[in-house]
Amino acid sequence: MYLPRHILNKLLPHRRHFSHSAAAVLHPLEQEPLTYLTYLDGFPRPDPKHDETILAIPRSDSGKNISAKERRAGRVPSIVFEQEDGQHGGNKRLVSVRTDQIRKLVNHLGRSFFLSRLFHLKVRTQFDSDNVIESVRVLPRKVHLKAGTDAPLNVTFIRAPSHALLKVDVPLVFRGEDVSPGLKKGAALNTINRTVKYLCPADIIPPYIDVDLSELDVGQKLVMGDLNVHPALKLLQSKDEAVCKIMGQRVSEIQKKSK
Repeated sequence: MYLPRHILNKLLPHRRHFSHSAAAVLHPLEQEPLTYLTYLDGFPRPDPKHDETILAIPRSDSGKNISAKERRAGRVPSIVFEQEDGQHGGNKRLVSVRTDQIRKLVNHLGRSFFLSRLFHLKVRTQFDSDNVIESVRVLPRKVHLKAGTDAPLNVTFIRAPSHALLKVDVPLVFRGEDVSPGLKKGAALNTINRTVKYLCPADIIPPYIDVDLSELDVGQKLVMGDLNVHPALKLLQSKDEAVCKIMGQRVSEIQKKSK
């Protein structure tokens, strides 16, 4: 699990380097030492109990009629592609995955948490076959759900090798409501953003980001620059954009309580 050093030259020193000779053995064309990244203590990391291999089969054609046929057969039309630098995609493979498996994962994890979690994808000639065409780690990029039933209609996956930098909308988990000075006074929490977009090294994509409300008083807010994340993550939104704010009670509500 590595990233070229030039990608990480502005990071804090939570890394270890290998010599040029060791790097040359691993990658003859790589002239820079390799840098390994891991989750740091105190930051959220994926829960291994939710690890799962998503099974897929190849799909030769695309189009509205083909997709409808796949859904009737209990399959979700999907695409797997690469976007290692967070910008340019390629190497696309058309596949279909099982509707019941994707529905279970989305319902269990929640849509935004499903889209910020790495999975192992195994493409076989048939679902029950031992003939594996591709076995790769992936990140779900998009999932389209049917309105009203939340049945998955299509899924897009990005291959997630260790050296990839991937854009991820990381969900926020708000904590400390019970001790927030503002909320204890009867104020309300105004949630402005529920996800934040980061450029993440594939090996350390956070499943979520903790938002600490424990010290917020009435009128105070948290902005994206206040979030505590792994130093290798690059914020892709304005650091001054608001995440949440403690709002005071409306005048009408105060008047009702005084009567």
